[in-house]
Amino acid sequence: MSSSSSSALEMEIFQYIDAHQSDFIKGLKEWVAVESDSVQPHLRREVMRMMALAADRLATLGASVNLVNLGSHQLPDGQVLPLPPVLLGELGKDPQNPTVCFYGHVDVQPAKKEDGWDTEPYTLTEINGVHLLIRNLYGRGATDNKGPVLAWINAVEAFRALKIAMPVNFKFVIEGMEEAGSLGLEKLLEEEKQSFFSDVDYIVISDNLWLSNKKPALTYGSRGNACFSVEVEGGSKDLHSGTFGGIIHEPLLDLIALLDSLVDSTGRIQIPGIYDSVAALREEERKLYESIEFDLEEHRNNCGVKKFLYGTKEEILLHLWRYPSLSIHGIEGAFHEPGIKTVIPAKVIGKFSIRQVPHMDLSVVKKQVVEYLEGVFSKRNSPNKLKVSMPLGAKPWLADVDDLLYEAARRAIKTVFGEDPDFIRDGSTIPVARMFQTVTQKSVVMLPIGAADDGEHSQNEKISRHNYIEGTKLFAAFFLEISKLH
Repeated sequence: MSSSSSSALEMEIFQYIDAHQSDFIKGLKEWVAVESDSVQPHLRREVMRMMALAADRLATLGASVNLVNLGSHQLPDGQVLPLPPVLLGELGKDPQNPTVCFYGHVDVQPAKKEDGWDTEPYTLTEINGVHLLIRNLYGRGATDNKGPVLAWINAVEAFRALKIAMPVNFKFVIEGMEEAGSLGLEKLLEEEKQSFFSDVDYIVISDNLWLSNKKPALTYGSRGNACFSVEVEGGSKDLHSGTFGGIIHEPLLDLIALLDSLVDSTGRIQIPGIYDSVAALREEERKLYESIEFDLEEHRNNCGVKKFLYGTKEEILLHLWRYPSLSIHGIEGAFHEPGIKTVIPAKVIGKFSIRQVPHMDLSVVKKQVVEYLEGVFSKRNSPNKLKVSMPLGAKPWLADVDDLLYEAARRAIKTVFGEDPDFIRDGSTIPVARMFQTVTQKSVVMLPIGAADDGEHSQNEKISRHNYIEGTKLFAAFFLEISKLH
């Protein structure tokens, strides 16, 4: 396909997308209206309904759809719930075309108006942004992840509606349990490795955000997450501080001393050996950070804090993406309600996590943490019992930015947005990226369309009309760019 014919085709598709904005927003409104919260058991039926809606939407395009039953799972209280099926869809089988598999999820985080939303979270509401030229679409799931899933489907629809030959074959993996840990997904991927994924060339995930509110980005890595539980147990029951305070080793004091020993005031983790496996920063990698568009003031305002630990863009991004961090999340068993309760709790459990980076081994990290905390505890000469465990561990993910798939994505972004994207990592953990890469051994790209201020998981989650519609164009342009790779 020549450059001029490709440009004419893109123009025709982009005009169709612009002309059908209202239809695409109506579709998103219908999806946002489904309270597909996978975390709360009483809403499991809504997740099932959402999966059926997604299947119907793909079937309307002419895709073959298989809703794979994953069975059930048991909750901590003993209740058994059915797992939502995973949707495996397929559209196009031209052996001359590359095959692209898109992953997305249609379940959402919990949301209630009384949590601090300005609008009803399950009613998609369009409101002017701070800049009058921007109109935002507010609603739970608008950016995470119903909006991007629909943008991909809308892009496919544009080709179908215009009767343009599909430049690629499509496969879809859509799930309804991502916000609850993607239960059953990895097992299904393993089972389908030699069948559903056998002819897949590329995998695309659009389940994260740009670093900026305005500049597009491509994501090539994310940190892992090792979650720890530190339990300190004293006597068999809670005690009165007036009767026993000052004469016993209090479990909560032991726990606070342990947690306080983990990180210093600069954010550096104090566990010996924890940085040993972190790769040295190469000069070419450092240059990537220098060119990234990142407004410290904007980022500070987005997260509502007064000051960061570091003062430069490069230091902030390095410590957010390629160095490990440790965060303390809470203490279970301690009195936390309003008022005063002069009790000495018998057992307390501290919770913290370490976001680990590539080359850090989960088993080694666990050993380092356990040995360090046991050492700190022994110096307190406390008779209390200590138990350190790692209930959850997810590995980091890193892709090759020189992969042809990233080059195709870069060109598509340049076509739609008129500028090259920032190449970024993600400080959080995206288990599905590593999962797909490890199981399928295919090229994986993370291609976000949401802006940094979209508020995923937060109150007033949104996606701008601009990002939703231009994101649809981006996916359409991406299809054409991928076809040029073959």
